Formats: sequence, C-alpha cells, structure tokens
Amino acid sequence: MEPGLTVRSPSVLRALTQRPKPAIDILLKDEEEKTPVHFYTTLDRINGEVSITAPSDMRFDTVEISFMGDERTLVENLSTTAPTSTKIIASRPFLELKQPINTAAFPQHQVAQAGHTYRLPFMFVIPEHLLPQACRHPVDNDQLREAHLSLPPSLGDPMAPSDGKTLMDDLAPDMSTISYAVKVKITRNRKSGGKPVILADVAKKIRVIPAYDEHPPLNVLAGKDDGYCLRKEKDLKKGMFKGKLGRLTVEAAQPRSLHLHAPRSENRVRVTTMATMNLRFDPAEESAQPPRLGQLVTKLKAATFFASVPMREIPSNSAAFRFDHRRGLYVETLNLSSRNVESVQWVRHTASHDTERGSSAHSVSSAVSIPDASSVYIGKAYYTASIVVPITLPENKSFVPTFHTCLISRTYLLDFSLSVHSPGKSVSASIMHLKVPVQVSSERNANAQPLISPEEARAIAARDADGYFVPRSVAPPSPEYTERAELVRPAPQVTNLAMESAAQPPEYAFLGSHAQGMAFAAARPICLPSACC
Repeated sequence: MEPGLTVRSPSVLRALTQRPKPAIDILLKDEEEKTPVHFYTTLDRINGEVSITAPSDMRFDTVEISFMGDERTLVENLSTTAPTSTKIIASRPFLELKQPINTAAFPQHQVAQAGHTYRLPFMFVIPEHLLPQACRHPVDNDQLREAHLSLPPSLGDPMAPSDGKTLMDDLAPDMSTISYAVKVKITRNRKSGGKPVILADVAKKIRVIPAYDEHPPLNVLAGKDDGYCLRKEKDLKKGMFKGKLGRLTVEAAQPRSLHLHAPRSENRVRVTTMATMNLRFDPAEESAQPPRLGQLVTKLKAATFFASVPMREIPSNSAAFRFDHRRGLYVETLNLSSRNVESVQWVRHTASHDTERGSSAHSVSSAVSIPDASSVYIGKAYYTASIVVPITLPENKSFVPTFHTCLISRTYLLDFSLSVHSPGKSVSASIMHLKVPVQVSSERNANAQPLISPEEARAIAARDADGYFVPRSVAPPSPEYTERAELVRPAPQVTNLAMESAAQPPEYAFLGSHAQGMAFAAARPICLPSACC
C-alpha cells in the first residue's frame, strides 16, 4: 500500500454518504401518566403527540400518522418423503386509521430546519368493528362473517405487564401474531417519479383487548370429530371376572363465559364461572349400589388455530384441520384445580321419576338436570348426583377473548377428569373424561364515549325506517341505458397453476407448488391483500 493512502471499509463509506435520519418520538398520554403498559379497549381514545427533530435541513413532502392493525402467521410444511421443509408466511393488514394533519404545522416550503422540533398531536378511537372490505373471502355462514369483522385482540406479541418487569404469556405460539401500533412515516417524492423515498419510519406498539359479548353456546353434536365431548357413558364391573355393576353416565353443559375485566378497570376480583357435572348411574341389578367418586381434575386448554389461507369455517381440533398442510394448531394446557369429590351424595330415584328426557348437555344452564337414561337402563330405580365445579382463571397468564379472524382463531376448552371406584377391590379406578367448550368474553370500558350520540343513533334509525317505505320504480330502463354494445370477452385460459389454485380463496397466491424440492427453504413473506380478506 502506498504511503498516505487510506482505505475505508464499505460501512464507513456508507456512514459518510448517508445523512442521519430525523429523530421521531411518539409520546402517548399514558406515558405522561406514568403508565408502563398501554392497554386499550373498544371506543377508547388514543391521545398523543409526535415530535420530529431533523439533524440537518431536510426537505419532505408528506408526514403520515396512522393507527395500524395486522395479523401474521407462519405455517411450516414438513415433507413425508424427503427431509425438506417449507415455511409460508401470510400477512394481512386489517385496520388502518389515518390522522388528518394541519398543514399549518408544517414548515415553510416543506423544509424542516435543523435542530428545530415540530410537534403534531393525534387522536384515534378504537373501533367496534372492521369495514366490510376487511373480509371478502367465502365463509360458511353469516355468524362467521360477523366474527371476522370484529376487532381482534393483540396476540402473540409479549409486552411488559403492569409491574413493568416480566413478560406476559398469552398462550400463543410464535407462528401467529396480531399487533397494533401507532406509526409515523416521512416521505419525499422523487424528481423522476416512482415510489417515494422513505426518510423515516417509526412505530410504537400498543395492546388492544376489545370488548367481546358472550355468544350462544356451541352446537356440539354427538359423535362429531371436533374435539368436544359433553356426555360419556361407561360400564362398571363388580370386580375381576365378575358381572357388571351398572352403567355410569356423566354430562356437563357449556358454562357461562369467563368475563374479563376492562383493561383499565380497577376491579381486582378474579375472573370465575361455574360449571356443573351431572351424573347418572343405572344399576344392572336392583340391589347394586352406585360407585364411590374420587378425584376431579379440571384443566383449561387454550387452542390457537392459524392458517396461511383464510378459514371459511369455525376451526376445531378435527382430523381435517390437523392434516391440512396450510393450517396449524397450538394447544397449551393449564391446571386449574384438583379436589376430592367423595362426599358428593347420590340420590335414588324410582322409575316413575324418570320423566325428564332432555339431556342437560344441550343447554348452557348450570342448574341440576337428570341425564338421559343409558343404553342398558332396565326401567327400574337409578341414582343421580351433581358436582358444581368453580372455574377460576390463573393470574400468572394473560388471557384474550375468544375470537375468530380470517387467519387466526382462539378457543378455550375445559377438560374434566373424574375418577370412579367400583366396590370391588380388584378393579382399578375408572376415569371419565369430558371436554366442554367455554367462552372468554371481555367487558367494555364504562367511561368510553360512543362515536355517535343517542340522538344521532335514533335519527339514523328513523331515516332508515322511512327509506324502507319510499316508492321505487320497477319499470324497464330507458333506451339510452340499453342501447350499448355488448362486450365480447374471450374465454379464460386455464393453466395448470390455475387449476391447482382453483380451490384457493380469490386473490390469494397459490402456495403449494413452491413446496417441492426445497431443502429447509427460508421463509418468504407473502403479503395477502387486505381487499380480498
């Protein structure tokens, strides 16, 4: 190397040629109130201020302040014939609110002066629903469409809880995230046209737990492959190599929802509900006595369903869902309680009292109900018992309401395990399993202000009612609207890729053809357009 010649590395040259970006600070009102976590719910207002400081004179054209919501999933396909793996990433923005900015706050000639701080206030309101264009793919029913247009909660994005020390666990996998953020972007147009240059882009994440009302209970059908079981029957034996003692039937109805408190509520009462297990014992002989009850173990299972293509049905833990390479399921189990129910008393009934034929598992009521007779009932005396099971959510986890979006769903399941002991000492205890769905709902902020006043709501309802009776013309259209040339459209050409992707929802890229021949392929983001889902 010649004396006096200095060779700089590419990183140093890049630092010398690039101008420093402007400093952008997003300050929320909660930060002024020393709140470590920014929790919001439906109709809450997000108030804050954006401060922009340029290190040098900077020309710009637009400043955008927006409130964004998007969901993101990752589905990994493992090949059964070769050691290959393909990762498919699906991303869908479902919410974008833009803050109108007063142009008087901008500097003259759109040039930010060096060292000067510009402050722009903003205010967003958490909406109750999404716009209809947020979900346009086919669905099986209107109820699911309404669920897809509901604002989903933040999921899979750990943030510090109220103590500001530990991270929250919302029981979600890394493969599914729903996040909200206030974003600020400064751009400058190119002289030659084309895509504007992004001078700075900053985001501040917040956590949203929308208000969710309790919905009617799920219609659980007997024998359906959906992972639920509301009724179980089992034969009990007197002992080893002995005859049958009778048949035990256990039922449980879907309980009322676990109602979460509003994010900023001062209510510190633990979230709880009650479930009821109804038992019936049909003895094989008139002299047979009911079995002795043992331990009752209660578990809560949080299931997170995610997919790389929109879901057109409410997902369940079925074989069809588990073996679909475009979908994934993550289940986390929490132990709630384990208690001895040996003291539960059996009640003897005569055959004349067997008048209630409706199964208690078909209702959401927790009242005591007599289950239907078992298949071996001989029409004589039988025994019944009821167990009231308190369900309380643990405080070391962060729970979100039951929800369904186009790509992600969260459901909850109560797993009951009841041990039953026959009189014979040589017979091991029998275990009766029930899997009952349970909802998690969330309350509204009592201080939230509605977007429209009650007077405005009544005026809109009256206008819609009056418009229903407005006379409409059913006459044929006038000639100027019918004398038009017929558009000749060529027949569409169907390619192999089109035929393979015909089963996919509209405007979603077919992903399966790229899965072959890729040895542990790197994840490639596939942005799904918000207009089609």
